[in-house]
Amino acid sequence: MSFLRSELIGTGAYVPDEILTNFDLEKMVDTSDEWIRRRTGMVERRIADSNTASSDLGIQASLKAIEMAGIEATEVDLIVLATVTPDMFFPSTACFVQKGIGATNAAAFDLSAGCSGFPYALTIADQFIKCGEYKTVLVVAAETLSKITDWTDRSTCVLFGDAAGAVILRATNEDRGIISSYLSADGNYSDYELLGIPGGGSRNPSTHETVDKRMHFIKMRGRELFKLGVKAMAEAGLRALETGNLTLDDVDLCIPHQANKRIIDAVGDYIGLPDEKMFINVDKYGNTSSATMAVALDEAVRSGRAGPGNVILIVAFGSGLTWAATAIRL
Repeated sequence: MSFLRSELIGTGAYVPDEILTNFDLEKMVDTSDEWIRRRTGMVERRIADSNTASSDLGIQASLKAIEMAGIEATEVDLIVLATVTPDMFFPSTACFVQKGIGATNAAAFDLSAGCSGFPYALTIADQFIKCGEYKTVLVVAAETLSKITDWTDRSTCVLFGDAAGAVILRATNEDRGIISSYLSADGNYSDYELLGIPGGGSRNPSTHETVDKRMHFIKMRGRELFKLGVKAMAEAGLRALETGNLTLDDVDLCIPHQANKRIIDAVGDYIGLPDEKMFINVDKYGNTSSATMAVALDEAVRSGRAGPGNVILIVAFGSGLTWAATAIRL
């Protein structure tokens, strides 16, 4: 049995208590509050403590989404979790979340699509619902980027934070929910120096040498990514709208990946959406990879910035390179 839509019935988000401000970073590396604000729009970010893993954040965000949806965890029959900072290589972080929330009837798996992970996960969940395989799906994006940040590298350590967001999707025959999606990737830009972590996998297994070379931390060339990211997110958004027979006038709110404010502004200009339709919270949380859009969506819904009938456009860009967009009618 096929269903018309995957309806969004609940959202949730969770961030650690510890706040790391730009002024704190001034004491750690050669940078300044003024430079960080001007270049990124970031003011502070949240940092998980040494005992907190991505699944811990994901569990709390998931419980909030389940509560809003008004369902029991046992009603969830699939968990799709996006992350680049899994608790460990295996078991999957999704299985840890399954245990933590008591979703005993759910299948569970992780996916890795960089910062595009949330719309990738939404699209996968939507397809499972539309084909009739599952009825109620929990989509989670959970990241603890502070664990893989080189806190001696001033070019990257100012950017990242920790957070998790989650949504509950449920099959419906009503004309609402996920309208359309667009996914893309280009492995020609998979060079880890552009954006990635070279150490720890099968290419460069963990050794004393890889640790000494700091190969287990994020590497990034921001200037190159800027141009690629703006064009890719804009393309993804426009393609998703076209697929869904939507126009820019139909979009009530755009939730872009919160990489930095300059990129967000450039994406809005490229697409042709006014500032008031671009949701921004990068100033509070920094770049939390796949979690940025999930957290922003929850904030938009709970604050009333987005409500029933509104069309939300989510656009993202990440390592891989990957880019993606999802159009949703609440």
